[in-house]
Amino acid sequence: MQLPDSVKAFFDASLQDGPEVLKAAFLDHAVVRDERTTREGLPAIRAWWTAARQKYRHTAMPIEMTGTGDAISVRAVVTGQFPGSPATLTYTFRLHDQKIAELEIG
Repeated sequence: MQLPDSVKAFFDASLQDGPEVLKAAFLDHAVVRDERTTREGLPAIRAWWTAARQKYRHTAMPIEMTGTGDAISVRAVVTGQFPGSPATLTYTFRLHDQKIAELEIG
């Protein structure tokens, strides 16, 4: 599966446990929607990512990608310390200038 570079970097960040990777993946004013909450801007996204990693100790392994161009969805198996692990979640990305402008996880 050929993921766009920014999407690949997002999933690789969970394997590397490094929020610094997010700067290369997201636009500065990107938006993330997860767990019924919206985070706007890179500082808020980094804080969300760090808190989620500490809470769930999870990894996400992409298994399927659909869509083309700037709108894609990736199904990933997420394994971690949460009820129902592992779970298959859908990550819906909107890209702009090859970076993540919006991400919704559900």
